[in-house]
Amino acid sequence: MHEFLRRINELAAKRKKEGLTQIENAELNILRCQYIQEFRGSMEEPLLNTTIVDPIGDDVTPEKLKRAQARHKVKPIW
Repeated sequence: MHEFLRRINELAAKRKKEGLTQIENAELNILRCQYIQEFRGSMEEPLLNTTIVDPIGDDVTPEKLKRAQARHKVKPIW
């Protein structure tokens, strides 16, 4: 993932200084999409292991998250 960021930053800096060619602009867009995809993938596991509990102690985890946990067969901690 660090390679994505390094190259994205290089291209972004070049764009500010002198502009990018069409090929470089396309590369930047592809790298950004790949980076976002990797980032979202890395966030999935912590979210699937999350349970939301209110101050009273009731489980208030959104139904959408409960369905995703059921699809991945993740048991809530609470």
